[in-house]
Amino acid sequence: MRIKVVQTSRNLTGHAGLVALGHCLNHFAQLPAAIDPKLPVRAGIANSDVVRSYVGLLALGKSDFDAIENYRQDGFFRRSLGLRAVPSSATLRQRLDEVGRELQTITDELPVALLSRASAPVTALPMGHVPLDIDVFCMDNSGTRREGVSRTYAGYDGYAPIAAYLGAEGWCLGLELREGKHHSAMETDYTLERVLPRAAALTQQPVLVRMDSGFDSHRLIAQIVRYGAARKAAGGAAIDLLVKWNPRRNGAAKVIELAQGKEDLAWNEPREGKRVAVFSEPLVRVVDGNKYTHTRVYRVIERRIDKHGQRLLIPTWQVDGWETSLPVGEDGLRCEEVIGLYADHGTHEQFHSEFKTDLDLERLPSGKFDTNDAVLSLAVLAYNSLRLIGQHCLLGKDAPVRHPGKRRRLRTVMQEIMYLAVSVAEHARLMVLGLVHHASAYASFKRLVEGWRIRWA
Repeated sequence: MRIKVVQTSRNLTGHAGLVALGHCLNHFAQLPAAIDPKLPVRAGIANSDVVRSYVGLLALGKSDFDAIENYRQDGFFRRSLGLRAVPSSATLRQRLDEVGRELQTITDELPVALLSRASAPVTALPMGHVPLDIDVFCMDNSGTRREGVSRTYAGYDGYAPIAAYLGAEGWCLGLELREGKHHSAMETDYTLERVLPRAAALTQQPVLVRMDSGFDSHRLIAQIVRYGAARKAAGGAAIDLLVKWNPRRNGAAKVIELAQGKEDLAWNEPREGKRVAVFSEPLVRVVDGNKYTHTRVYRVIERRIDKHGQRLLIPTWQVDGWETSLPVGEDGLRCEEVIGLYADHGTHEQFHSEFKTDLDLERLPSGKFDTNDAVLSLAVLAYNSLRLIGQHCLLGKDAPVRHPGKRRRLRTVMQEIMYLAVSVAEHARLMVLGLVHHASAYASFKRLVEGWRIRWA
């Protein structure tokens, strides 16, 4: 049977989920009220329309400025996001170039408003603390001449932004662009100044800041301790830390010597030729003249036979350490539990990949550093909005069949909700979105629209 392609006069759209995104930006984040008074325009498209248009593109998995041209005549795109007009690709690029730096300072604070008004769930760890994971990751921009591109620790040219994620859901509280050669700990104190108050505003529970060995700095640890003490003095919950130890110099050799000298140290032998010992020691930090007792947990591994079964003439040693302000010992956590808490920190690697692949931001769209920095701040709005949509409608029993999970990847939200195909009809001041009778997302999408009381612009 032959196939014939024709154009229809029916109003159809393949991205019904934009109505939910528009609700997040306009009702929860209240983006126009936050941007337009601070960045007014004398003539032309409002800056809030430029921002919402680009966040809409990101939520559909498109980061290229030219992609906006496909939606300029799309009435559903415009009305679902509450736009007065859809900018051209030239306007989108030029406007972000002009106001990128000022825009970034405004949009950086919007995730708190978005998540607060949406009553976003912030799930704690089983031990009661809400995790705040801070880390640097690399974005490959090899072969480009974009401003700020340089050699990263991953071995390619690109950027090394720093991100912060709150709760088991992975709400993003900040994503700041950095040059590729930027060291992890460099200027991270300024990042902590912005991120810690955001975390405190979103949860009343104790917070556990988790960072890798690149952030093992007395200056950064002291800053977290200082902020935690201030929060506690104000009647709030504690802010604790868990930082991977950077042994530096001959620190590992001293720990090996310490482990060998402990007569009561229990060694575990998971296989022949491999011994593992876990122990801790107190560590005193002096911050602003006050002494704080932390604990450093060590894991020492001795191998006399490698994983391939080859016997070694000289045993090899591996030493790992973690500093924490959590109580460890008889009245607190076991050393193995502390190590497990840090192992859970690795979950944030998935969140990095969602920015790079799902939102198509591995290679940034502009040649200007400030513009790309603004792009990442807008990506945070898209990321949190998609996560909100997924948490509200893709975890119930009526959701499309997926494996059980605590959250849905952004790509899943795009596939099941954002790319939902519907017919669009207006009747008696009512917008009717028609799904096919076999649509698996019908019940969950309807529940989302009715639960949030989404309105048509």
